[in-house]
Amino acid sequence: MAYSKTTLIGLKSDHFRHPLDLEATKALKQIPALDLVIRSLLGGVAEQVFYLDNIASSVLVSEQQLPHIHKLLIEACNILDLEPPQLYVRQNPVPNAYTFAMRGKQPFIVIHTSLMELLTPEEIQAVIAHELGHLKCEHSVYLTLANIVVLAAGQLTPLGGLLAQSLQTQILQWIRCAEFTCDRAALLVAQDPRVVASVLMKLSGGSPSLAPHLNLDAFLAQARSYEEHSMDDLGKMLRQIQTEQLTHPVPVLRAREIDRWASTQDYQSLLAGQLMQRKDEDQFKGGWRNW
Repeated sequence: MAYSKTTLIGLKSDHFRHPLDLEATKALKQIPALDLVIRSLLGGVAEQVFYLDNIASSVLVSEQQLPHIHKLLIEACNILDLEPPQLYVRQNPVPNAYTFAMRGKQPFIVIHTSLMELLTPEEIQAVIAHELGHLKCEHSVYLTLANIVVLAAGQLTPLGGLLAQSLQTQILQWIRCAEFTCDRAALLVAQDPRVVASVLMKLSGGSPSLAPHLNLDAFLAQARSYEEHSMDDLGKMLRQIQTEQLTHPVPVLRAREIDRWASTQDYQSLLAGQLMQRKDEDQFKGGWRNW
């Protein structure tokens, strides 16, 4: 990397969780026996199928295999104070990355080759850090279901009538909120909001030939425009309709959100180690709750 980055020793998930993630996770935890329902639906067989399919059809990154990518993983884990998971690269024309965390097995991250082709090394590391955010925040109980759903069809309908519509909607809402938190993890590793916003821009309208010509400032202005045009009642309704069946918030909204958080005192204090110390002290006093 071009400069030395701050390592966030002692970082905890609640030091950077997005408030919407906290709220959505709290709501899911209040659903009686939801964890048991999810484990019953998935079962060990489903987890094993996806695990074996991945290791059979992907390349495991290591010091001997794609070492430049492995170095990005290790640095990101050091910054987030997290044990490294396995990282795989998989041939796929759809730009994507995802994380699986299964019972009794080491968690792993998968990045598609088409996404790698779009991004610079710094942006690839931001994607890795985003996925590490899921592990740091222990999203695994709901994340495995979410990723099986996404890989199957991008929505929850493959589970048929096994889940009530209201529960499907709530899980999708949780997934979208969790993404905001993981974007923050990406920023904590990149330590430059433009790197994270650039990833989102390229996911919106990038290709290997177009990526070098995209204008990040214009994209951020577009993000501000989207926000401004969806603030009235009609805009809010349309935005809700637009996103309620998505597994991720729309990219311009994510870019705007991460750009906003990068300018906050909380983010600056995290990099300085001050917010971690203050929140840990509040937790010890009983004034800060970990959901």
